[in-house]
Amino acid sequence: MYLDVVDLMAFYDQPLGRLAHARIGGRLEAIWPDAAGDRLLGVGFATPYLEHYLGSAERVAAFMPAAQGVMNWPRDGRSATALVEETMLPLADASFDKALVVHSLENTGNPQELMREIWRVLAPGGRIVIIVPNRRGLWSRVETTPLGYGRPFSRGQLTQLLRDSLFVPNTWSTALHVPPFSRRWLIRSAGAWDRIGARMGSAFAGVLLVEATKQLYQGLTVKSRRRLVPSFRPVLLPQRTSARRTVVGGQVLP
Repeated sequence: MYLDVVDLMAFYDQPLGRLAHARIGGRLEAIWPDAAGDRLLGVGFATPYLEHYLGSAERVAAFMPAAQGVMNWPRDGRSATALVEETMLPLADASFDKALVVHSLENTGNPQELMREIWRVLAPGGRIVIIVPNRRGLWSRVETTPLGYGRPFSRGQLTQLLRDSLFVPNTWSTALHVPPFSRRWLIRSAGAWDRIGARMGSAFAGVLLVEATKQLYQGLTVKSRRRLVPSFRPVLLPQRTSARRTVVGGQVLP
């Protein structure tokens, strides 16, 4: 179930939301430093993280699911957002080079259909970054943030979904080791929490980030089939019917 766009905007206006934006955005920018010349698509509520690429990308669009709602973005200039049906994106095949999925995969009722639709609109060799709540992290267990809603993922579950959707995982990262509470001393000490989390391992981070590449071909299982050939028995000799009639080649002779 998607959160309303108003609730998502309100979260990112709070100190904890600004912290999440800074920490997740820093990890994302380490994976994608820029998007020079790329056509970049955001799916879900990706606008806080798309801001960084407005100056370098050839084109930036933010598609928001109908169940979530839509907002105008960016604040200056023409709006680059659209309200869409998540499994039927109004785009031609291979129309974007990169896709960023945030606050979407964990909320959709059809994760594989969503992934296949993103696969369709990505160009050959296109790349995707997915940001989802970590199943083992504390952020997925607290409903005071958007990461506490929907279905969190483990690394293994996300890997399997990517492979089933014809994507190959390339780069993994994590963010948000600090507990998800709006206390000033926690927010001020977020850097220390990240350093501790890096030493202890990333299993309990708040979010998982993965970059994957569109796979063009998939091996298919070949099953051998036995072909049934009808067997014909030629009639070479005359046969007699019960009425002593002669049958030659299937015809009755007088």
